[in-house]
Amino acid sequence: MTSVGLRVLSTGPGVTIQDGGRHGFLRFGVTESGPMDPLAHKTANRAVAVPYDSAAIEVSLGGVELTPEGAALTVAVAGGSFHVSLDGHILPAASLVRVGVNHKLTVRAGASGAWCYIAVAGRFNLQPALGSLSMHTRSLIGGSALDVGAQIPVIDSQTIEPATAEIVAPWLHRPGEMIRVILGPQNDYFDSAQITAFLNGPWTVSNRSDRMAYLLEGPKLAHAKGFNIVSDGTAAGSIQIPGEGNPIVLMADRPPTGGYPKIATVISADRGRLAQLRPGQKFHFETTSIQDAISARRDEMNELSKPILLRPLVHSFPSEFLLSRNLVDGVTDGLAEFPESTARSPKHHPR
Repeated sequence: MTSVGLRVLSTGPGVTIQDGGRHGFLRFGVTESGPMDPLAHKTANRAVAVPYDSAAIEVSLGGVELTPEGAALTVAVAGGSFHVSLDGHILPAASLVRVGVNHKLTVRAGASGAWCYIAVAGRFNLQPALGSLSMHTRSLIGGSALDVGAQIPVIDSQTIEPATAEIVAPWLHRPGEMIRVILGPQNDYFDSAQITAFLNGPWTVSNRSDRMAYLLEGPKLAHAKGFNIVSDGTAAGSIQIPGEGNPIVLMADRPPTGGYPKIATVISADRGRLAQLRPGQKFHFETTSIQDAISARRDEMNELSKPILLRPLVHSFPSEFLLSRNLVDGVTDGLAEFPESTARSPKHHPR
């Protein structure tokens, strides 16, 4: 019996599998990992009607090409404004598409954004490591980045209609010019002039950044009380200032502790916004309150709890292409028409 799965035909660096994260092991020095942009990750999973924190393929700027084996598979793509195509036919950056055997889904860097997610209407049949399928790229807990030729086995696959649709997700369009932070916990290591310089920037993301940390380039910050502290715990979004004065924002694969003063922390609702910035894009920081950070997180969850809108794209493809996909499961009288849109209510609620 032929196994069902997704075969990796080509891939750039940094393409991994990420679920909602590896929780409960921080006391042992193991951080959560999980997606760089949790909002986009959850959106892709929503579109294929699987739990929000299900495993999906995280794609970086190097892109990926995939083909189903054993059976056609329905997948959703969501995240930055990437180029998405099926056998060369262009799809929207946020798409739901049923990909037939021997057909090729291609996701490449597009106009903006640094990460996107490919979720499957089914479940990756992989062995969890410490309760999670997330790949921590530094420690290799959960495995390393996907290689050409790898097959990701899929079970419990399901068919979703329409077969090809745009995912209408306006919440994914987040301007990155301003990133909100809460000052501290060691902002007292910097005088008021340095705090102002930190907020004003402007900053850009270094091309040396990765899933562990975004290294920022901009004005060098000076410490008022030295740059060493007794190592303490970090959080996703912690902004360390080492001795050289260039901020380091800790991201999904962050270390559990650190010994540099942390001037501020990026709020959870803006971590994905920051993650989607490319090297060279200018931005600045803005302070906010804990209450406003909680409200921003609640607003994000409220967006995700609404029915998702799928806009059919049947008429975007030539008839020869549609016939070649052989995806018809039955017979119609030829009079049925697709609605303008299809709303899908989520089966699971965000935590």
